[in-house]
Amino acid sequence: QVQLVESGGGLVQAGGSLRLSCAASGSIFSINTMGWYRQAPGKQRERVARITTSGTTFYADSVKGRFTISRDNAKNTVYLQMNSLKPEDTAVYYCNAALILVEGRFLEVWGQGTLVTVSS
Repeated sequence: QVQLVESGGGLVQAGGSLRLSCAASGSIFSINTMGWYRQAPGKQRERVARITTSGTTFYADSVKGRFTISRDNAKNTVYLQMNSLKPEDTAVYYCNAALILVEGRFLEVWGQGTLVTVSS
């Protein structure tokens, strides 16, 4: 019914950059908050960044000043620009969206995850 498709993960050296994308598709009326989470091996999933419809952003302390979240409301897409990557940023990154379906129902959706590996 609704899908979030992520792209842009991969292997990068420490200090490098990657840009993640996440596109929502399906019977969507509107999308409220979109965000990125990550889960490293053996650790709990943590919120990395979040952005509201109006563009208000939130960042985890660990990524402030290095990561930038943005969104294109016309394309139902959220981005995560990751600069100055560190080995501790290695994780599976998940896209999340809180949205309203055409039928009027609220739904929270997760993407399938994309792996980011930062080598030292």
